[in-house]
Amino acid sequence: MDDAVLAAIQRWPDVPAVSGWLSLDQRGRWRLHPNGDADQGGPGESITSPAILAFIDRNYARADDGRWFFQNGPQRVYVRLDAAPYILRVNGDGSGLQTHTGLATGRISGWWLDEDGRLYADTDAGPGMLDGRDMPRVLDALFLADGKPALESLAALPLNGTLAVSYRPDLAASTPATAAAETAETADIAAATETANANKAADVADVTHATRSHIAQALGYATGC
Repeated sequence: MDDAVLAAIQRWPDVPAVSGWLSLDQRGRWRLHPNGDADQGGPGESITSPAILAFIDRNYARADDGRWFFQNGPQRVYVRLDAAPYILRVNGDGSGLQTHTGLATGRISGWWLDEDGRLYADTDAGPGMLDGRDMPRVLDALFLADGKPALESLAALPLNGTLAVSYRPDLAASTPATAAAETAETADIAAATETANANKAADVADVTHATRSHIAQALGYATGC
């Protein structure tokens, strides 16, 4: 958090928290609810000021009870989450993921797939859901232990089932070039071997197919404000 915000909390520690004024939608956009009615489920209004958006991003955190909030000076503003605390996107160079607030996710310790096919990740930065626009790229970068793409296995994963995968965006990006240089069969073998070898040194994490409510409970966040 900003130093000025932390100082305001110390100076005015008893300012009551509020809720109903702010939400985070499924694409990682902050939405203002001028009537304080975010709990009614409405979409709210766009916030267009870059300075305000950056201020919210820097002063966004998790409460002890699993709710997430924006610290507006001395006042805590609880946020309605339409999906998850963070919306995750592929970073600028395609080498990994970042949150909608611009944080690098770091290590991914678990993946979750909900009943509508949306993908979530438990990361060093915190829990998040993949932005739908980036899901195809991320799914293409998930590999099984034998080096094969995980997409078909994920599509067949039953509810409550798990599947071990590695997230390898570097290998996913290199596969088309390799395939163009060799025959299709040889390219498939080479790509699988390369990925399997790389997976030995990569972080392997389970994908669990579960309901949205179970995912929120498992990752320790509350969507209500």
